[in-house]
Amino acid sequence: MASQPAAWMLTSRVTVRSVFTTAQHTLTIFGVTALVVIAVLFARPDLAQQLSLSLMPAPAPEAPVITAPALSALMEAPASSTGVNNGPLSPAEKAMLGSPKQQQMVTSWLSKRYRVAGDAANMLVSTAYTTAREIKLDPLLILAVMAIESGLNPFAESPVGAQGLMQVMSKIHHARFQEMGGVQAALNPVANIRVGSLILKDYVTRGGSVEAGLKTYVGAAAFEHDDGYGSRVLAEYNRLKQVSAGKKVPTITPMMAAAPAAPAVQAAPKDPAVASADKTTHPDQIAGL
Repeated sequence: MASQPAAWMLTSRVTVRSVFTTAQHTLTIFGVTALVVIAVLFARPDLAQQLSLSLMPAPAPEAPVITAPALSALMEAPASSTGVNNGPLSPAEKAMLGSPKQQQMVTSWLSKRYRVAGDAANMLVSTAYTTAREIKLDPLLILAVMAIESGLNPFAESPVGAQGLMQVMSKIHHARFQEMGGVQAALNPVANIRVGSLILKDYVTRGGSVEAGLKTYVGAAAFEHDDGYGSRVLAEYNRLKQVSAGKKVPTITPMMAAAPAAPAVQAAPKDPAVASADKTTHPDQIAGL
């Protein structure tokens, strides 16, 4: 019986020694392998670089940053040939377009009133004046519509699909955008001003007065009133007229103040007695020639 514990102890010692021996051999193998790998990597830097890249975690993809395109880039739109009139200006057209100084005064006033950067306001006003010359429409009327429709925001969009500076319904007037690249050009300031101005010109001509044209432009032709839209546009137009005449006009006056609704004046196209909302300006002087 006494010999059994001694035998068990001897067996345990042998087992422990075997484990230690095996571990020692394993560590020796790993050490030699590591030395060989280090030597190979030292001799082959390209392999070391590839191994380093493979062990590095792949960087997480950055979330795309969505920014609006620069306004200067958007201004590089192809000009439409529709309604272009590049001939010499008549005295009436010159009076309607005003002088460069008057245009600059209008630009400065709109920039302050609608908090638009000077360069951007200059590009928008210049485009409005260029378009006005081509289609024979008062540039101040174009600018007044732009101001009331979008506050001179070229990226404005309404829930019903009106887009851009003049809030053009591109789905309805898609044919007018074909020469400018399709309806995707609706947010291009140049295309939007041109198409909106041509639509406005057509409505004024068909309606026989600026009031009737504005009523159709805002989509209220079938209704008795236009909820004061025409009055707001013409009030802004009159402010711009005063600015272009060199008068000091406050830039903080209410821009969208509600006006009492009144029936729009719809006269025959040849009726010379039609007056504007303030009863002082003939519609032909606003709409052009």
